[in-house]
Amino acid sequence: MSTSPPPGPVGTSDGAGLRTGRVQPRLDVPPPRLHVAARLEDRFDTALAALLRRRGWTLRIVGYTGYGTGGRVRVLARTLLAAPTVGQDDLPGQDDTSREQPAVRGFRSFFTASVAGAQVLAHVGGRVHTLTTDRGGYLDALVEADLPPGWHEITLTSIDGARATAPVLVVGPDPVDGIVSDIDDTVMVTRLPRPLVAAWNVFVRHENAREPVPGMAGLYRALGGDDPARPVVYLSTGAWNAAPAIARFLRRHDLPVGPLLLTDWGPTNTGWFRSGPAHKVTQLRRLFADLPQVRWTLVGDDGQHDPVIYAGAVEHHPEHVRAVLVRRLTPGEHVLSHGAPARPAGTGEAEGDAARGGVPVLDGADGVELERAARAHGLLTGG
Repeated sequence: MSTSPPPGPVGTSDGAGLRTGRVQPRLDVPPPRLHVAARLEDRFDTALAALLRRRGWTLRIVGYTGYGTGGRVRVLARTLLAAPTVGQDDLPGQDDTSREQPAVRGFRSFFTASVAGAQVLAHVGGRVHTLTTDRGGYLDALVEADLPPGWHEITLTSIDGARATAPVLVVGPDPVDGIVSDIDDTVMVTRLPRPLVAAWNVFVRHENAREPVPGMAGLYRALGGDDPARPVVYLSTGAWNAAPAIARFLRRHDLPVGPLLLTDWGPTNTGWFRSGPAHKVTQLRRLFADLPQVRWTLVGDDGQHDPVIYAGAVEHHPEHVRAVLVRRLTPGEHVLSHGAPARPAGTGEAEGDAARGGVPVLDGADGVELERAARAHGLLTGG
């Protein structure tokens, strides 16, 4: 058995830009004290976990889709407590697109209790790695693996017998094009992040009522999203609890399968709330570092920060960006998204900066218009 520590911390970013490289921690500097919100959350989670264990709830593992290349894979998972009557297939969280699953109302995915500091054994190919979940019960680790390019399934087990599987996409060493796609208001008309609308869509509205943005499935097929050698990654500020609903939505509307890079709602180590733009910047930076052979088409919408974030990617790493595609929201969608009927200030300037960086920046009202623009620009070679 081999034991792999979690990957070292990734370099920080200034928000709009993307800086790669790893920063070695200084051993003479004590770790920063957790924010009061994080400490309160930890106390509540600890007390809740103790109560549920006394009631017979047991540790479970939820596996998320990962990716890898060059002898390493990124393992994504979560540990939580569930009642004995809950089967593994009924756990909220597993983004399994390999089979049909019944649609449910979103609130069911949020009744969970995370388990921090749980040890998980990741069986990856012929290797076994001992990993530990973070204070939110999440596992995000880069481990060594001897897996050929293509889709694989890894097994995750706990010391007390919990077991789960997770798909992993291994990208070959040769240069290849890929897609990074936002979710909300890019492929799925959710009209986020206005708090009341978000709560309605996530907690109450039935999954089947969620609408796809017209033409996005066809656009991604034209960009090569159906080719298993070309990675498709969905990057969103949505909560990990929503992963199963998002995966079922992608399957239902014929969108390509790929890893979901979501976030954990709630307090962070340094504050009350998480920063959505910072999450996207961090994940983009990591994708560029983990998969250096991939040139990405970055797809988002102009309702929030996507154009600014993507402009930062072009400015700092143009070699990793093939094109930027931006879906234009309607005035009504803009109102729901950020409270005004027009694009946020700075959006046009950001798109202009990206275009001046030598990367095509195209926009359209939906996937049909974006596909037409991409074809006219020579980004699509198919019929």
